[in-house]
Amino acid sequence: MQYNFDEIIDRTNTGSVKYDYTEKVFGTNDVLPMWVADMDFKTPDFVVEAVKKRAEHEIYGYPVKPDSFYNSVKKWLAERHDWDISTEWLSFSPGVVPGIATSVLAVTQPGDKIIIQSPVYFPFYEVVEGTGREYVVNELKLDNGKYYIDFPALEEAITPDVKAILFCSPHNPVGRVWTEEELKELGRITKKYDITIISDDIHADFIYPPNKHIPIASINDDLAERTITTITPSKTFNIAGLSTSVVVIPNMEKRNAYNEQLKTLHLGMGNIFGIAALEAAYTNGAPWLDELMHYLSGNLEWMNQYFESNLPELKIIQPEATYLAWIDFSALGLGDEELKQFVTNEAKIALNPGIMFGKGGEGFMRLNFACPREILKKGVYRLENAVREKRK
Repeated sequence: MQYNFDEIIDRTNTGSVKYDYTEKVFGTNDVLPMWVADMDFKTPDFVVEAVKKRAEHEIYGYPVKPDSFYNSVKKWLAERHDWDISTEWLSFSPGVVPGIATSVLAVTQPGDKIIIQSPVYFPFYEVVEGTGREYVVNELKLDNGKYYIDFPALEEAITPDVKAILFCSPHNPVGRVWTEEELKELGRITKKYDITIISDDIHADFIYPPNKHIPIASINDDLAERTITTITPSKTFNIAGLSTSVVVIPNMEKRNAYNEQLKTLHLGMGNIFGIAALEAAYTNGAPWLDELMHYLSGNLEWMNQYFESNLPELKIIQPEATYLAWIDFSALGLGDEELKQFVTNEAKIALNPGIMFGKGGEGFMRLNFACPREILKKGVYRLENAVREKRK
């Protein structure tokens, strides 16, 4: 392999949320951070060099996005996800969550209801409530270790004031890659009730074979017209701090409404280094990503085998995508607060409690395994020791 994902890099005292904010969140710094969803791998060299090259020009004024920026996005979506898009469909956001929030402002009104499929990425709740909307929960079904959309319950939850659904594809934290049949059924329901789909595709590049990510807007023209899709290289290439994302909006009316909100909020100009990084990532990133996915697959395989042999009480919901393990701790018989204290104070690892992802997250924890294998083993060994003590 060309890249060394085993290299351990000290991230403390770098302004990292994952490392330098841990004590404030967990009450101690004596824990191994495996919570925030960024990776402990170096940003690839071709991205770093693009940022350095731009930094060498010692004026960092207001930027514009060149044609090559948009062409790199189109190339990436076509080659990685079989989605051919038009440049005019593209808009900007300083992050996927701001893009979702701006989309909510653009296509709904205060008091409208928005569907959320829990357990799901917790900022979804904050975006809906913070914009004066109301969320309606369509809880995913867990069946034989795999999550599914409860379509009958979804349709029952829809009332005339439901105007949008926040769709996580692939899903964080449960790791599902939705099939074409599932996406088409969601399309049928949203068309029937004239609901806008706001799709968070931030983990689209982290797909484990034989699964395949299908952008829901790529399926047919009708779905394209009712969908706003948020994408970014921030997770894929570990550049979340550069605050650069893209929003794909084929429908002109929705796109104009989105861009008007972006203009009002003055969020559209972008980060001068993020623009350079995105273009470099989407232009040169395929070989690096392929190696990364090979390494992540190895991490997941090791973890699965180790849990089966040494931690049979804990069940990993097998991720079809992402680098996040959704782990069922319910066999330990702990309440959610007890579980959080057990993992933090006894196992001494920092994980995201399942309850922060909403209904259906009870008894679960989310573990980030995008780290050198030595670090992953260290965290899992700590967890094993704590469970062993509890067995006594």
